[in-house]
Amino acid sequence: MTSILAGSQLPIVIRSDMDIRVLGPLELRCGGRSVAPTAPKPRSVLAMLLLHADQTVPVPDLVRELWGDEPPASAMTTLQTYVLHLRKLLAAGLSLPTSDVAASVLLTTPGGYQLRSDGAEFDLPRFQRLAADGRRALATGENALAAELLQQAQGLWRGPVLADVPAGPMLQPQIKRLREYRLATVEQCIEARLRLGHHQEMLPELAGLTAQYPRHENLHAQFMVALHRSGRRQEALSVFQHLRTTMIEQLGLEPSKRLHLLQQAILADDPTLQVSPRDDGLAQLLDQLTLR
Repeated sequence: MTSILAGSQLPIVIRSDMDIRVLGPLELRCGGRSVAPTAPKPRSVLAMLLLHADQTVPVPDLVRELWGDEPPASAMTTLQTYVLHLRKLLAAGLSLPTSDVAASVLLTTPGGYQLRSDGAEFDLPRFQRLAADGRRALATGENALAAELLQQAQGLWRGPVLADVPAGPMLQPQIKRLREYRLATVEQCIEARLRLGHHQEMLPELAGLTAQYPRHENLHAQFMVALHRSGRRQEALSVFQHLRTTMIEQLGLEPSKRLHLLQQAILADDPTLQVSPRDDGLAQLLDQLTLR
């Protein structure tokens, strides 16, 4: 439902029926109907505005995203055409005049443009809130709550961020940052579940993640601990050997001292590894091994 409340100068549009999704293919829906443009460059403009929702996106950033370091002479005019096209799509979806959309939804601001998302269902800020709440719960030892929140955060992802948007020089770093944020959330969720003693349940997911990230030490450490606690000690040692071989062949580096200490603890059947910690986790466990 969309309504307009009177303000001092500009109307405030309440966008309770707008659904925005960037954690996967780009989607922008109003009242269940897609209003996202299909052409690549307008989609890139929309993606830039959404990743910086409620902030001004400078015109030079938009121009560089669309045309790199050698924009055509018509770049400014073409960008303005794309923004007008987005406003018309939003106006149709929200059943508003284009002028109201320009005044309260997709604004021209000093130096750039801003898309306001207040009142919309938006997967990115929801993911960020859930991930932050889950991380805080993990830090205070509320492991069941942390696992629940972090799993909810992961469930918002439908694939790679902005999977169907061509990424230029400005979008690429943002996409990389969100990929890293997602991976950190996955690690924290695994940590919470390992603390709860769910090591056997985690094995299929960890097998897939270590295959996807063959040089990621913390995921391999989590996999080693989960295998060891599941009575699969030999496989836990094989995970270490595979990681070591990959790192030496691809990077010319050995795994960190902490991974070597974890391998030695598994070889020695260290009793520290047998206890599923409740208020601490893998990082504390590895620190404990390091300080011996």
